[in-house]
Amino acid sequence: MAIRIGLLGLGTVGAGTAEILLSPEGRHPLLQELEIYRVGVRDRTKTRSLQFPENVLTTDLEAIATDPDVNIVVEVMGGLEPARSLILKAIANGKHIVTANKAVIARYGDEIFAAAQEKGVYVMLEAAVAGGIPVIQTLKQSLGANRIQTVTGIVNGTTNYILTRMQTEGADFSQVLADAQQLGYAEADPSADVDGLDAADKIAILASLAFGGRIKLEDIYCEGIGQVSAADIAYAEKLGFVIKLLAIAHQDTQTTRDRELLSIRVHPTLVSKTHPLASINGVYNAILIEAEPIGQVMFYGRGAGAGPTASAVVSDIMNIAAILKTETVPIPHPLLSCSHQHYCKIAPIQELVTRFYARFLTKDNPGVIGKLGTCFGQHNVSLESVVQTGIHGELAEIVVVTHDVKEGNFQQAIDEISQMEGIHSIPSKLRVL
Repeated sequence: MAIRIGLLGLGTVGAGTAEILLSPEGRHPLLQELEIYRVGVRDRTKTRSLQFPENVLTTDLEAIATDPDVNIVVEVMGGLEPARSLILKAIANGKHIVTANKAVIARYGDEIFAAAQEKGVYVMLEAAVAGGIPVIQTLKQSLGANRIQTVTGIVNGTTNYILTRMQTEGADFSQVLADAQQLGYAEADPSADVDGLDAADKIAILASLAFGGRIKLEDIYCEGIGQVSAADIAYAEKLGFVIKLLAIAHQDTQTTRDRELLSIRVHPTLVSKTHPLASINGVYNAILIEAEPIGQVMFYGRGAGAGPTASAVVSDIMNIAAILKTETVPIPHPLLSCSHQHYCKIAPIQELVTRFYARFLTKDNPGVIGKLGTCFGQHNVSLESVVQTGIHGELAEIVVVTHDVKEGNFQQAIDEISQMEGIHSIPSKLRVL
């Protein structure tokens, strides 16, 4: 008997998913046992390249979530509502869930997974992070024997495209953003991408899996790329760095007594050109995982688009289908389900220990560099390099890079320096990996 799929949404990802399911030739034989039973759309009369029997398409999305003949509900609509409500309705009716919706999982994952555990069904979300890159199941299964230390990712293709263009062309942020919008890489309202919110959703999911606990999205420090200038890109290049928007989840058991304390953050970062993530350009994504005993492993590929995301969606469908075909009463598989209940403790950003880059515009007066060094020293900020890069009109430009320092100490120093006589402005403060 075929396993019946209820598909919520037939946009880019939904159509890509349906295309794979409708053309199983040359793929895994299990695909031949999957049937697209119902498809929920906004408009049944819309002309589509994919053809379905008349009774398959429906505008009644709730009917799919409650249909007793549907085994797996696939949510690829996007947005928070009605996606959240439909997922919960489907779970209440005993349906297994496959979703590509990182926003719903990041915000309502606790509610959704609790409901799924109570009903004994699966919620699978490989497509929610990094498109077709198989990182979710890797964290659930392949790396299960490891102690995860750090997950660092370039997980937003739009911002990576913008920063890559700024690096290769010397262009300003606003100019490249406008081009990205025209090419369809950025939305008309790009805030979710350029403000780091999309990356925060994704690192919340990855951190939850890597460290075995729920993550409160509001505890994640989030900073976008809007303040990164062409000048910063150029100085980074001279210093041997590139600038990337990184999403980082880290558990540092050597510098904290609390083994459960995590640092989770999203921000533009100076990355050494020798680092594995430095060469990830354009719309591509990559996730670097550091763990014991495996060491470093990196996953790279297209982080969005119909093909890659649909690949991950269908992979999840197949995982559930394999269990339904082999178990009379499917009991949630411990390596496929998400059953952790506690919330991870997230360290405040002020406790972060990292290196910093800062750029100052100062009046061209004698002794300014000395005053900067003295102020930093008073706040226990050790400087790795100090360079006066040039004169802009009546202002000198000074760039500093610190050694590892506590974020709170660095910020106190910056606050004091900003009030010093001779300091015109501090255009940039960026962290260094």
